[in-house]
Amino acid sequence: MVAAPRPPTNGAMNSLLQCDAPAHGWYRFVLSFPPHLVRDYAGRFELGDDAVVLDPFCGTGTTLVESKKLGIASIGVEAMPMSKFAAEVKTDWSPDPDALASHADLVAEKASATLAADQLSDELGASTAEGLLLRGLDADAAKLLIKHSISPLPLHKALVLREALRGEHAAGISDHEMLAFARVLPTEVGNLRFGPEVGVGTIRDDAAVVAPWLDRVRSMVEDLRVLAERNETAANIVAGDARAVASCVPAESVDAVITSPPYPNEKDYSRTVRLESVLLGYLTDRASLRSTKRELLRSNTRGVYRDDDDSAWVADDTRVQELSAQIEERRIALGKDSGFERMYHRVTKLYFGGMARHLLSLRDVLRPGARLAYVVGDQASYLRVMIRTGQILASIAERCGYEVEGIDLFRTRPATATRDQLREEVLVLRWPGGKS
Repeated sequence: MVAAPRPPTNGAMNSLLQCDAPAHGWYRFVLSFPPHLVRDYAGRFELGDDAVVLDPFCGTGTTLVESKKLGIASIGVEAMPMSKFAAEVKTDWSPDPDALASHADLVAEKASATLAADQLSDELGASTAEGLLLRGLDADAAKLLIKHSISPLPLHKALVLREALRGEHAAGISDHEMLAFARVLPTEVGNLRFGPEVGVGTIRDDAAVVAPWLDRVRSMVEDLRVLAERNETAANIVAGDARAVASCVPAESVDAVITSPPYPNEKDYSRTVRLESVLLGYLTDRASLRSTKRELLRSNTRGVYRDDDDSAWVADDTRVQELSAQIEERRIALGKDSGFERMYHRVTKLYFGGMARHLLSLRDVLRPGARLAYVVGDQASYLRVMIRTGQILASIAERCGYEVEGIDLFRTRPATATRDQLREEVLVLRWPGGKS
């Protein structure tokens, strides 16, 4: 498969090229890093078809999909169930395209028939909910959604389609159909917008559901006709906490790491996939959400718990301690007193402590000479105190026994609060082997 180019401009650097859309475009996390970075560093690290690439912060599988396209085996670790499911489907190119197309038509017919029995149409604006008893979510599940994520009538249509998908389940096919369902939920069926924060945009009383879903499946079908030739390349995704990666990845099995961990900011990554997680049944109540969040790197105050102790891993790191103190001093000087603002200094230490835990655990799964690329970004979310993420992680990595090969500028982006240009970088490391 011929390698695609990279975008020529800073503005387009993080965008998905049309030539990269097969599999990557099936479902993509809004903050995903672009496939061309995986190609760049796979080439720089001279990875052959006998290598194994690890993405310990797997997300929806960008590194794994691109590695598979390059013929390189890969392993992903992901704690969010919805994201793990997406990565698994995006790296499964085994379904027969014609069988998938035929089955999707059957599901669409069944869903449309159910809507017709309810005197509803999938066509936008052709139905009214007046006088109808609409389907809805379980009360506990509904409480997990951002308010107005999805309007009642589109939700009813979505639940009808979900019922048809479950009722016509076909092994080896239905997971791809379900991922297409997840893909259309946030912005084509629901009312969400991303910029990159998730929020509520225009509230639509009605939306088509079956038709856009079927379009997504048909796009998958065309992609599978091209991707099938690479399906034999292994891509294994495991559920796990990246801070304890050695517990779910075989020892000394990895030749390279290409990944993008969360940045230290106020983005609650679980909210970005919340609607899909609830509709697909991965999150059912607050207890399931809390259990999932506990497996995540502490990168925002909404994911911090009273007994968290990752900060102990950087208790003697002068730079992290000084940064935390600076944030707290700024808070006091500005008179900021909300519960979240009071945690800014603490989550900073938890974040870098969690990354130290990750880097230490990772050493057990790396082969000597393994190369690593971490896509990270400067942040100023905490009262505009600058956090030079790449520089601090480089210092922590050195203390963990890694060699720092460099910090490459990937692109710049404007800070949300100040519009100042923040650096997004790739921290390049090498693991020499042994322990220090």
